[in-house]
Amino acid sequence: MQNWIDAYSAVNLKFLLQGLWVTVEISIISVIFSMIFGSILGIIRYSKFPYLSEIVGLIIDIIRNLPLLLIIFFVYFGLPAFGFKPDTIPAAILAMTVFESMMIAEIIRSGIQAVDIGQMEASRAMGMHYGQAMWHIVLPQAYKKMIPALVSQLISLIKDTSLATIIVVPELMQHAQVIYGQNANYIVPMYLALAILYFIVCYALSLISKVIDRRMA
Repeated sequence: MQNWIDAYSAVNLKFLLQGLWVTVEISIISVIFSMIFGSILGIIRYSKFPYLSEIVGLIIDIIRNLPLLLIIFFVYFGLPAFGFKPDTIPAAILAMTVFESMMIAEIIRSGIQAVDIGQMEASRAMGMHYGQAMWHIVLPQAYKKMIPALVSQLISLIKDTSLATIIVVPELMQHAQVIYGQNANYIVPMYLALAILYFIVCYALSLISKVIDRRMA
């Protein structure tokens, strides 16, 4: 029992929360960039631009079927061979942005396909060009349909940040490893704390998603 009390000392809990903040920070930044690039790639793939859509589709399919850990390794250990050496946190953000952009691109494409094609045709008949119709008419409807899938992807991203510990990013998992590295008796208490913290963040996002989904229904 004393080991559990010591493991959850104020110093250790504060250290864990610092790691949790880095995890959330990496996730938020990665999601923002992923939404931007993923939306662009998803629209390009949906729009069937000659050659460009096929190339983008091939890139998406390749990266989606690679392990995120491999992408993290390539960004952190491979890019220096090309003259670019990112620090650990930027490397994690870049790797996750690349990976998540491809996942979100597919969600975007599926969401656009779920919108009745008549919406685009009616918009074009009213004099809008393709970009205006996509931005003002189709995408707003598509995003409503995509909220559960996008939140699910965000939850996956938050859990996947634990992989960044392999390049010593000071996120939640890495901070837990530092704590139980000082005392092996802290391993089980730390893993329990990790489970609780990840659950709280991810479950909160699930509840927010349900509220947003109901309000936009």
